[in-house]
Order: sequence, then structure tokens, then C-alpha cells
Amino acid sequence: MSILFLSVYLLSITQLVELIKLPLMVEHYVEHKEQNPALTILEFLCIHYQGPDVYDADYEKDMKLPFKSHTNISSVVFYPLLQEYKTIQKVNFTYKKQNLYTYSFAYSSISLSSIWQPPRDC
Repeated sequence: MSILFLSVYLLSITQLVELIKLPLMVEHYVEHKEQNPALTILEFLCIHYQGPDVYDADYEKDMKLPFKSHTNISSVVFYPLLQEYKTIQKVNFTYKKQNLYTYSFAYSSISLSSIWQPPRDC
């Protein structure tokens, strides 16, 4: 089942849908091969994909070949029909304001602070 959904999804949003046109390409190659038996697949691809479009009798068939014309891409979205909505409860946070104290050095000594004094003449 998941492969089916993946296939539907990829075919709808990418250019992989062009690969579905490959049987048309084979059929068109066979028609050209009947007209010119020496035609190779590479020559067929060069005629139809290399260079500008040739407006000949089979122009409409040429435009139906894969990756020859642009197709509209649509998105497929799967969503449940029944949706449950849950309400979000408001949460009240209570906090207590506290004063944050910084570290203070309570011990003071002259001898320790004298190291940071400029030198004195004795």
C-alpha cells in the first residue's frame, strides 16, 4: 500500500509521469523505422530531441513523446477527514523573587593588599 502512495505522490509532483509515455515513443520509432529501415534509435532520438522542433506531418505525435513538452504538475495531499483538536491548557508559573548575592571577600589584611601598592623608598 505504501508503494502505491509513493508512486502516486512521485508521479504527481515530479516529471516521472513522462515515463508513462514510453510506449508512445516505441510506437513512434516503429513508424519511423517503417519509413526508413536504416534508422537507428540514436538517430531517432537526435531527430526528435536535438535541435529545434521540426514542424512536419507528425508534429502532433512528436509533441506527445516523453520529455518533449511540459506538463502541469499538481500536488496530491492526503489528510484525515476527522480532526481532533486539543486545547492547550494555560500554565501559570509562580516564582519567588530572590536577591542574588555576589561573592565578597570578608577578610581584609594590610599585608595582603600591600603587594599591590607601588614600591616605596625605604
